[in-house]
Amino acid sequence: MIVIQTPLRVSLFGGGTDFKSFYLSEGGCVLTTAINKYVFVTIKQRFDEKLRVGYTRTEIVDTVTDIQHELIREAFRTTGITEAIEITTMGDIPAGSGLGSSSAVTVGALHAMHTYLNHLVTAEQLAQEACEIEIETLHKPIGIQDQYIAAYGGIRFIEFNSTGQVNCERVAISPKLASRLDENLLLFFTGVTRSASTILGEQQNNIQNRLPVLRKLREMAVIARQELQRGNLDAIGLLLDESWEFKKQLASGISNSSIDEVYHRAKKAGALGGKITGAGGGGFLLLYRSRRGRILIVVLPSAIPGQRPGSPFRSPGASV
Repeated sequence: MIVIQTPLRVSLFGGGTDFKSFYLSEGGCVLTTAINKYVFVTIKQRFDEKLRVGYTRTEIVDTVTDIQHELIREAFRTTGITEAIEITTMGDIPAGSGLGSSSAVTVGALHAMHTYLNHLVTAEQLAQEACEIEIETLHKPIGIQDQYIAAYGGIRFIEFNSTGQVNCERVAISPKLASRLDENLLLFFTGVTRSASTILGEQQNNIQNRLPVLRKLREMAVIARQELQRGNLDAIGLLLDESWEFKKQLASGISNSSIDEVYHRAKKAGALGGKITGAGGGGFLLLYRSRRGRILIVVLPSAIPGQRPGSPFRSPGASV
């Protein structure tokens, strides 16, 4: 049996500039990090010729075409496997929570299948094939940052050039600084999972009317990388706050009154800034706290529908 571990991610700055309809004309970039939560994919040979796919449900089918899990189905088609395989996916967090789980599943499934076939593949190939599956084949209204950070890991500054070329640069910071950043970032689960397609579809349709906003988000990703490399971590918190105000302008469902109220409480309790991860509308709330202060966040069940009281989710940790 082969087991593949693929990291989830927190996109810090520049989200939205990784849509093709923006970066092919304007160029885009993001500052993003893999975290210490994962999607696991297992693969093994099956005793008969059928295909078995296990996730929240179990499929046992005769042909690839019969597979309902579209990401796994297209990964089979990409790698050319047609029979006698069992593959399962498991995650540390629920789907639809804004940590890039769909792209992590796609990259993980491709990696598992290539490994099963004894194919040595690069992170670049995995990212490109995942983008092809999700965007070109399945027509998902998404950008291309999630596939790259899932394939490469670490803390990355990723540039999307108007030529179509993608540069994925590891942000070189000391282990001590990385540890400080990890301590200052907190993730809180809102209790709400959602499909990102509606929000991202609206965001994609709004691109031409939001060019000044997207250009500002791109600029802030560049500034944030510079501040991080200088060790000016509190600047990251302040930039997150400013970036969140711009991000909310990209689509109507990114925030709501409940999220706004919780975010306001967080700032009163000591957060310098933060954001809802992923497309927005639910999932995880990322907050930055200054080393000079303490932050105590209590999210009441009435604050966000479905929320249960609890302590913060583990803060992001750079995955190498």
